[in-house]
Amino acid sequence: MSAELGVNIDHVATVRQARRVSYPDPVPAAAVAEMAGADQITTHIRLDRRHIQERDLELLVRTVQTRLNVEMAVEQEMLAIAEKIRPHQITLVPERPEEITTEGGLDLNRPSIRASVDAAMPTLRGLGCTVAMFVDPDLSQVEGTLECGAGAIEFNTAAYAEALSEDRRQVELERIRSCAEAARAAGLYVAAGHGLHYHNIADLVDLDLIEEFNIGHAIIARSIFTGLDAAVRDMKALLA
Repeated sequence: MSAELGVNIDHVATVRQARRVSYPDPVPAAAVAEMAGADQITTHIRLDRRHIQERDLELLVRTVQTRLNVEMAVEQEMLAIAEKIRPHQITLVPERPEEITTEGGLDLNRPSIRASVDAAMPTLRGLGCTVAMFVDPDLSQVEGTLECGAGAIEFNTAAYAEALSEDRRQVELERIRSCAEAARAAGLYVAAGHGLHYHNIADLVDLDLIEEFNIGHAIIARSIFTGLDAAVRDMKALLA
């Protein structure tokens, strides 16, 4: 199985917002990524708007030729945006104002989070888009994703990517493998992402269980030196 590549363009907007100017624009960046082979464009609109803005989403939903996956917190403000733009996919993620980047998966075992997700699902399903849960690789989270009625699951690969020893890395790889097997057997579309780069993705690809990888920071960082087209093509080649 050749996995698909979702390119996260948030950090193009991060550079723009650092100066509060109009460039670089993540919208043409999405087009370049698609022409280089991206199968999906992923972006995260945060409550503090630290990178992606509503204007970006309004343009992306009209111009993306593959699929637009919008990550967002389970908040009424975000649900209103989802209803307005109606992307191909909504991925529900946790969010803390003080975090540098997403620090973990959505914990569907927590009653307050589960209640919020359950309350949001009728609205999201009514949009006709795929709904995914970004969760840590744990079998109970797979079960929670199914119970919520989501059609897709994205496993948080941070623990694998940040493992400091080979033994720890293998433990995390096995967690991902067992959860991906369970999710696929249950009929979920299986994605993975967070902390993945050109030097740690091979073993995950070799599992032949993950249908899509969502990668942003590594690709945008590499593009500083190679250009975005080459950076996307290089990553796409590793997934083949």
